Amino acid sequence: MQQTWQLTKQKKKMGSETIPPTPKYLQQEETLSEEVKHFISSLPKENGWLASHLYQYQGFWYPVRHLAGVLSCQKHFLPKPHDIFLVSTPKSGTTWLKAISFSLLHRSLFPPSSPSHPLTSSNPHSLVPFLEIHHYTDGRFPDLSSSRLFSTHLPISSLPKSITNNKIVYLCRNPKDIFVSLHHFTNGLKPIDSPVNSIHDAFDMFCRGVSLFGPCWDHILGYWELSREDSNRVLFLKFEEMKERPREEVRRLAEFLGCPFTAEEEEKGVVEDVLKLCSFEGLSGLEVNRSGKLASGEENRVFFRRGVVGDWRNYLDQEMAARFDRIAEEKFQASGLVL
Repeated sequence: MQQTWQLTKQKKKMGSETIPPTPKYLQQEETLSEEVKHFISSLPKENGWLASHLYQYQGFWYPVRHLAGVLSCQKHFLPKPHDIFLVSTPKSGTTWLKAISFSLLHRSLFPPSSPSHPLTSSNPHSLVPFLEIHHYTDGRFPDLSSSRLFSTHLPISSLPKSITNNKIVYLCRNPKDIFVSLHHFTNGLKPIDSPVNSIHDAFDMFCRGVSLFGPCWDHILGYWELSREDSNRVLFLKFEEMKERPREEVRRLAEFLGCPFTAEEEEKGVVEDVLKLCSFEGLSGLEVNRSGKLASGEENRVFFRRGVVGDWRNYLDQEMAARFDRIAEEKFQASGLVL
């Protein structure tokens, strides 16, 4: 069912100026409940990539508002047997994966060639909200009775214990490209009067594992190992392979989701329709993704920068790239994973 998402802009007066409220994604510790404040006061913390700190919980780093959602969904979320979870680290192609998965699962109701498809008027993050970032933030207990498709950035160690047999689609990406995309993304979300993060400071934090839902390498490795243990439950996708052979990977994804393409759909070009609808060029050019906002305040346009493979070469020098390679070798050498 198509959902309509609107952001109601509230404003408050300060002198003669009208100042919009702080976006939800920039909320800091003072906005939390006393119970959550007390809990996080004991956690290791570091300066964040945005306005507030990052807190280390169960081995990974979370922005303060997201951590409150993590704690809530871990405690209260109960999945249905057929719920499907789309998982990734931030800036791994999450928006693309959401768009494709939504299109595949709902194509009988919303043909991908339709000019009124929900993706033409709603951002993918509105159609497939994050479990911990959108559903369980602000102390809410959402009505999830009609949901089947969820997304999350949670590492495997922090998934709610209730998620035991559900299907998981994991999308990974070269950590070098993740870093570059994350650096641009977080600077793009900063208030206009805030200093931007230098690429060298951000690089050092990322390599130490201090990033949104990081360490990135540990996040990837956890789901890689689970996919090796149970490939029927976990589909492990690579961003680079989806860019190189999109038709084959989309067919594989549809099969895993339980909605394989029929011979008739193949003949009618439905695979190509899905790829066209969900392409970077198609989505980024839509008015909703050029000027709209999510309910939490992020401008939709920040989720579309370049979407290419190897952009890290434009930003990382040889020494920085070599440090990435050393970390990847140390983390992945025994796993058989090659990125």
